[in-house]
Amino acid sequence: MELILAALRGPWPWYVAGPLIGLTVPLLLFLGSKRFGLSSNLRHMCAVLPSRNSYLRYDWRREGGWNLLMYAGIALGGLLAGVLLADPAPVEVADSTAVALARAGLEVDGALAPQELFSWSSLFTVRGLTVMVLGGFLVGFGARWASGCTSGHAITGLAELQWQSLLAVAGFFIGGLLATHLLLPLVLAL
Repeated sequence: MELILAALRGPWPWYVAGPLIGLTVPLLLFLGSKRFGLSSNLRHMCAVLPSRNSYLRYDWRREGGWNLLMYAGIALGGLLAGVLLADPAPVEVADSTAVALARAGLEVDGALAPQELFSWSSLFTVRGLTVMVLGGFLVGFGARWASGCTSGHAITGLAELQWQSLLAVAGFFIGGLLATHLLLPLVLAL
């Protein structure tokens, strides 16, 4: 068992992870569903509770029950990966990335994300509050405005050749590049 766990630790190669993600669409079609995405789960979770809001009054079991189950599976999978399959080695960052982060005043300490931005203590700084709260709000707003998130548009929408998904994915990438090269330096200067 330890040998199997050791083989599963660390990042999986693209030629394994990519086809597994790609099998999502045929599996959804086989199960009779065409919707895939995680941003709509908040609506499904809120619809479970009684509400006067017409946006939240619908048959969540029929429309999103399986999606909530998938969300629970992602949470359980993350927990198992973090406990059973955790890689004890620190996260390796390319030298060029380490230099760019150091230039921005961020320390590369082997963690998945810079602690100066993503930690409970940084939440009470202007920089941390801007990144986590304002950034999180903008990501959520953008996902709802685009009628879905990157997983829904990029995996399902593009596989179904939906024009709006192509526009959304292009917008996600353009927005990410603009945020990285124009907004992030301004936020890190705070």
